[in-house]
Amino acid sequence: MKYSYEAYNKTGALKSGTIEASSKEEANEQLRKKGLFVSTVSEGEQHSGSQSKGGKKKRKGSSKVSTKTVAEFARELSVLIATGTPLIDSISSIERQSSQESWTNVLKEVRLHLEEGDSLTAALESRPEVFDAVFRSLVAAGESSGHLDSMLQRVAVLTRKQAQIRANLMGAMVYPILLIGVAVVVIGLLIGVVLPRFAGMFESLDTDLPASTAFLMAISDFVRAYWWGVIPATIIGLVLLVRWIKSDQGIQMLSVWTLSVPKLGDIQRSFMTANITRLMGVLLEAKVPMLESIELTRESVNNPKYIELLDRAEDAVTRGEPISSAFSKGGLMISSACEAVRNGEQTGRLAEVLVHVSDYLDEDNETFVKSASSLIEPIIMVGLGLMVGFVAISMFLPLFDLTASAGGGAP
Repeated sequence: MKYSYEAYNKTGALKSGTIEASSKEEANEQLRKKGLFVSTVSEGEQHSGSQSKGGKKKRKGSSKVSTKTVAEFARELSVLIATGTPLIDSISSIERQSSQESWTNVLKEVRLHLEEGDSLTAALESRPEVFDAVFRSLVAAGESSGHLDSMLQRVAVLTRKQAQIRANLMGAMVYPILLIGVAVVVIGLLIGVVLPRFAGMFESLDTDLPASTAFLMAISDFVRAYWWGVIPATIIGLVLLVRWIKSDQGIQMLSVWTLSVPKLGDIQRSFMTANITRLMGVLLEAKVPMLESIELTRESVNNPKYIELLDRAEDAVTRGEPISSAFSKGGLMISSACEAVRNGEQTGRLAEVLVHVSDYLDEDNETFVKSASSLIEPIIMVGLGLMVGFVAISMFLPLFDLTASAGGGAP
């Protein structure tokens, strides 16, 4: 049962939070062992919107900490602990080196929890938006086994791998997005600035304009007449689109939609298979129970289809069936990965096989990202050239027609 409490530490600062205990007396005893002087203890959890005076809840408006920063923290902490540095001193050392205010505040809260007698796992739970469930579970496994340094090193490798994959995907998208932006600017200048300069000349021609020229002229007239509404509407539309894409609903809808698109679906299956096998493999190697590993992996997945897949896997394991039987259904996992998982279950080396599968798929996915980015760039360049060429030809086509007519009518 959970009890919420308010208590004072040895410095006189007021602390509040929740604690697991079978009775109020046991809760009081646990708090006293942590060196706290209990003020009040009541049954139930604190309201989610409350914030302790010690500042342990997440502050609204705090900057998000990057995955790379968390990975570096795990690596540095692993090295310090391996050299015999006490845990609190290790956190303090990393805190002093931090130049990012939001990250410094996170480390300070973790250190304060440790000074109050909490375990590192409990201290990390104070900032779940920074340290996810997988991170905390691996740290808990390290604390219980007495090999916290090696487990932190494993966490650092896992987190760094996730950050690298995300960086590769973002890096592959930067240049294409830049080219598309240049295309939009160029087409906008041609239609809004260059084409109107030809308007007077077109009107003086005693001939019908070609369909493409008339179409561009109509767009140009509309943009010039209603620029005060077109430009803000375009900017607002792009901002809303980007916000929707970054939202949970947008991510889920796009992830489900891409599964049904040829080629894109295969790419997403490969990335999702690598992600799931990597997380489960690391968790199982850390001796985390199978059902808990599935649950933690499910918390890290945002695709509804794969959440359903992991639900089926959990049901299969609960019934005593192999997890490969759930993975092989629905076509969501790479078939070769399913076969490898089946063999790993038969040989009793499932964790090792899962890690090998994820490493193999990561190499393939990285190669594909590089190849795809090198192919997308010339395609966009060709598309940009075609669009600019279409506008240029549409502008000069009436002049060509006039010249041809004049030449044909000459004696």
